[in-house]
Amino acid sequence: MAIVRVTAQDFDPGHELAGLAVPGAGGLASFIGVVRSETGSPLAALTLEHYPGMTEAAILKIAEQAELRFSLLACSIVHRYGRLTPGARIVFCGAAAPHRAAALQATEFLIDWLKTSAPFWKKEEFISGEARWVMASHADDAAVEKWQ
Repeated sequence: MAIVRVTAQDFDPGHELAGLAVPGAGGLASFIGVVRSETGSPLAALTLEHYPGMTEAAILKIAEQAELRFSLLACSIVHRYGRLTPGARIVFCGAAAPHRAAALQATEFLIDWLKTSAPFWKKEEFISGEARWVMASHADDAAVEKWQ
């Protein structure tokens, strides 16, 4: 059963990972995304907006696909929204599977699909005072193509 949380609150990666330790799991894998500062134009903050209800449902579908595709025993996704500064945690993707390969592949699958299909709108605010909405990148689209 997948666990999905969309929250403005920070999360404890250790706690999230511990929640994946289920009977039969031979491999636990996780990915944690953090706000980075862009080279050249330092980032002051990243603001993520979403539609409550719709976002959770979309993420749950991604998690359920991962569970089926990789025969997961447990799956957890925590995604933050709001104004986050460099270094702040944005997302946790975790998977538990009978073997490590499936757990590792599942976390890659989850983050690739979250980057392209989870309905979040991201706005970068730079120290210079400029701001811009983040568009999907070709690299993100290419990452998802390998799963199709």
